Amino acid sequence: MKKLFRPENITVLAGFALAVFLLFSPTFIGVADNGDFLRMMNTIGLNYYDAAESYADRFFGFSHSRFAYENLFRGFYPSSQIFLVLLPRLVGGLFHGSYFDIRLLGAVYVVLLLAATWLLVKTHARGSYLTGLLLGGSLLFVFYDIGYLAYFNSLFGEPVSMVFMLLTFALGLRLTGQENPTVKGLTWFFIAVLFLTSSKIQNAPVGIAFALIFLRFAALKGQGNWRKVALGFSAAMFLISVILYVTAPKDLKHINLYQTVFYGILNESPDVRGDLQQLGLPERLEVLAGTNYFQQDTAIKQNDPSLVPDFYDRVSHKDVLFFYMKNPGRLINNMKYAAANSMSIRPYYLGNYEKAENKTKGALSYTYSTWSQFKNKHIPHTLGFLSIFYVLYFAGAWFQYFRSRNIRERVAGELLMLLGLIGIFSFLIPILGDGRADIGKHLFMFNVCFDMMAVVMFGWVVHKLAAGIGKRRI
Repeated sequence: MKKLFRPENITVLAGFALAVFLLFSPTFIGVADNGDFLRMMNTIGLNYYDAAESYADRFFGFSHSRFAYENLFRGFYPSSQIFLVLLPRLVGGLFHGSYFDIRLLGAVYVVLLLAATWLLVKTHARGSYLTGLLLGGSLLFVFYDIGYLAYFNSLFGEPVSMVFMLLTFALGLRLTGQENPTVKGLTWFFIAVLFLTSSKIQNAPVGIAFALIFLRFAALKGQGNWRKVALGFSAAMFLISVILYVTAPKDLKHINLYQTVFYGILNESPDVRGDLQQLGLPERLEVLAGTNYFQQDTAIKQNDPSLVPDFYDRVSHKDVLFFYMKNPGRLINNMKYAAANSMSIRPYYLGNYEKAENKTKGALSYTYSTWSQFKNKHIPHTLGFLSIFYVLYFAGAWFQYFRSRNIRERVAGELLMLLGLIGIFSFLIPILGDGRADIGKHLFMFNVCFDMMAVVMFGWVVHKLAAGIGKRRI
């Protein structure tokens, strides 16, 4: 009976109750499609349930719980999300042969989130019951917010990134806390990193950073052929990351390049022609400055054949990087723009309710949204605040790192510093890879990292206070 009331078990039971209440109650809560669903739908064999549904009802305003079955692989979007969606999609036929209920996918994400929650609390309770409960409470408060959970009942890739970020660090920190970690545990860590890295093209470079972490794990003492396996996983993660980036769909690269240049660099540019000259692009393209790839009224159509030799074949993300290196002020301006949109966990322009609920188009659910609303309304949306937050986080991480007594504690510290670096990377990549297009939604991974860092800082303070109180009693 005592085992049931351990902090990790109490937290998971509470998390399960929250998820059931928010995602599986009679009133369906999801996230409306902005057009991104099609990539996954074409891959795993789904289609819109109501073929006669209007554009206005299908996109942006209302969420959908039902999808029609279609043939598999009518298209292909490379993502680890395929494996997570395909299983419930195949099993779904056993429950609803006439349609796929998206809540089956939501249940998969919930199981993964509960597993990550259990591991994090169990690993970091550190023998203090109160510390375990407070850590568990902070995880429930932040990551079970409706802003995050609503994504579970959708075909967006964001929940894959979220649950596997949590699982990756839960499994990695668990390994560093064991005296003699197993190859099995290391393999689970590799799988989590693999799913995280391949969930979205923009996450591919993250795998290279984790390849370095596997090299550090190789220095630890583990069971069996630990070192050999760790080195193998390091090499595999590096190669997979490179392959994911190199083999990214050409159409997707074209979209990102267009957004990065015309909706990023040239958007509100004080010297459009000068910028085009620096990028080696013809002046005639100045008419596209400030436009996005999906805009219908552009002077030159985005798929105009002339853009291939004049734009798509002339510029790359490397050129974009060099442009910002030569014009750091322009990068800072776009960073300020990103910071102004950085504290929104959820896309406020995408509705949560189905049309049958008779809610206003685009209506949102605010049940259990304290954290997401607090971030959006009260945390400063400025580059200065983010800089201070990151300085404090890394100062604490370095302080603990240099006080570490053994290599395991140091590797754990390096993992936590990597969390901060992924956050910085996730802040810059939307700017360098997609301009200002839908910047709030593209900063989802940044928000996950920010929230994880906030929980880490809270947990560190709680641990120190608990340790101090324990010493006083002694």
